[in-house]
Amino acid sequence: MYQLSRRAILALSAGLPALPFLGRPAAAFTGIGEAIEVTGKGTLVRDGAETGLMPGTALQEGDDVLTGENALALLVLESDTSINMGPDSRIMLANYLADAGGTILVGGAIVFDRPDDMPPMDLTFVTEFGEIGVRGARFFIGPSRAALAVFVQRGRVTVTNAGVTRELAAGDGVDLAIGAAPSDVVQWKEPRIVEAFALVGLTP
Repeated sequence: MYQLSRRAILALSAGLPALPFLGRPAAAFTGIGEAIEVTGKGTLVRDGAETGLMPGTALQEGDDVLTGENALALLVLESDTSINMGPDSRIMLANYLADAGGTILVGGAIVFDRPDDMPPMDLTFVTEFGEIGVRGARFFIGPSRAALAVFVQRGRVTVTNAGVTRELAAGDGVDLAIGAAPSDVVQWKEPRIVEAFALVGLTP
């Protein structure tokens, strides 16, 4: 995991229990992005109060964003970094600093995309299956063919679990299992790539 003096924590889960608040007090919240597209039911939880998630909904530090069954959402953070959420997914935003990066806790299906011309940011995506380190890329994390998988469409990431680190470049993918080293790196074929991105409503 990257060690940063300025940290961002973003939690995304499908069916995980409520997470403890990890950020600053509500008075210090600042706008960090917005929901751009929402298909189906989405929910925003802020300070314990629930409201519907809609296009144009502003996102603040500490927000909890959830998608329902068959729902999709596109969030844009700091106008540059986008996260496509699949169904039954959850994101909790705390202390997100786009230029500094930080830690993202992940479950369910997402596609993360940061343009190549933006300054790199150190991020660590943490799942119960391992950690994914990225400095700017477009990649998928989520269920794929009976496994949790990571696929990199653009850029580079590292995937670490059980003391083993794999380095992935464009076109590479690995499977993850609890307590096990990541699988060997393989080049994904088009059918699997299409299946993965379709989970969040995208085409590769």
